[in-house]
Amino acid sequence: MTTRPDDITPLRDAPRTGVWLIGARGSVATTAVAGCAAVAGGLQPATGMVTETAPFADSGLPALADLVFGGHDTATTPLPKRAEALAADGVLPHGLPAAVRAELAAADAAVRPGGPQPGDGRGEGELIAAFAADLTDFIHTHGLARAVVVNVASTEAAPEDGETLPPSSLYAAAALRAGCPYVNFTPSTGLHHPRLRERAERSGLPYAGRDGKTGQTLLRSVLAPMFAQRALAVRSWSGTNLLGGGDGAALADPGAAAAKNAGKARVLSDTLGELPDGELHIDNVPALGDWKTAWDHISFEGFLGSRMILQTIWQGCDSALAAPLVLDLARLTARAHETGLVGPLPELGFYFKDPDGGPAALADQYAALVGFAGRLRGRA
Repeated sequence: MTTRPDDITPLRDAPRTGVWLIGARGSVATTAVAGCAAVAGGLQPATGMVTETAPFADSGLPALADLVFGGHDTATTPLPKRAEALAADGVLPHGLPAAVRAELAAADAAVRPGGPQPGDGRGEGELIAAFAADLTDFIHTHGLARAVVVNVASTEAAPEDGETLPPSSLYAAAALRAGCPYVNFTPSTGLHHPRLRERAERSGLPYAGRDGKTGQTLLRSVLAPMFAQRALAVRSWSGTNLLGGGDGAALADPGAAAAKNAGKARVLSDTLGELPDGELHIDNVPALGDWKTAWDHISFEGFLGSRMILQTIWQGCDSALAAPLVLDLARLTARAHETGLVGPLPELGFYFKDPDGGPAALADQYAALVGFAGRLRGRA
């Protein structure tokens, strides 16, 4: 749980850990900050937080009460006001924004302007230096042991060339410069830019990504192994996503939608050995707000060529699905950094559509994650 700047007490029994959110005033970030305060304060259960289950006990993860939030954003709506809007839409429980207003205000006070914004004449080097300075100041001001940078901003289109660093990569480069572990919860380029690959390898920092697996792809990572293990031939796999809010608006851009769909398709091709016929559509429906509906139509073939169909419908709140995963990843990556682990963390593939290696099936990914918790426990 965060504290107000004027209440800062750097000397504590337990060192505090920073969580620096790119897109800090968005729905996912707001839900994560409010949810962390609610769970830490005993106002709500830790539903959806895998790190709060038995296999992760005594793994040395930072306590929720010891997380301090800040971040970058180009939006100007304060976190308390954003939380009130989310509560009005049914995303947050009624009354929660008022109950955790102090924590939301403290996090908002640590948000710094993102970029580049229209008219910003700074070059890449200047932007990276400014973002890194914000991070360093955040760590020093709050007396933090470390800070993890987590990208939860809107999806950006893939860069058109291999030279220009898109905004997500500018923030990732700033994380490396400030000595901060990095998590990319979006399909945006981030550390995957070719210009940053060697820099990331030399950084001596742990990092993980990309694209959080929260709904439709989570279900695909469960169903696809079923077909493969039962020797059922998948003939086609089509899908549609209906969503609104900031994510829906961002994914109305064909380039951003293509970046998002690539991860969804990769889960199928990695598990089934090839990508079945069929297309995936993402439709922006502003009236849905933070809620989304995902529909899949799977045509498959059984014994003696018998043709069958499986259809699924997933309806959920995107921010409520994503926020506990963001908190899990921040805690796990911070602990990995504390224990001296470096480089990509394939054991965190359980959380991603496009992980840094590791198995594709959710059950196998979960087993790897539990094993990772054991490794962290052993390094205490």
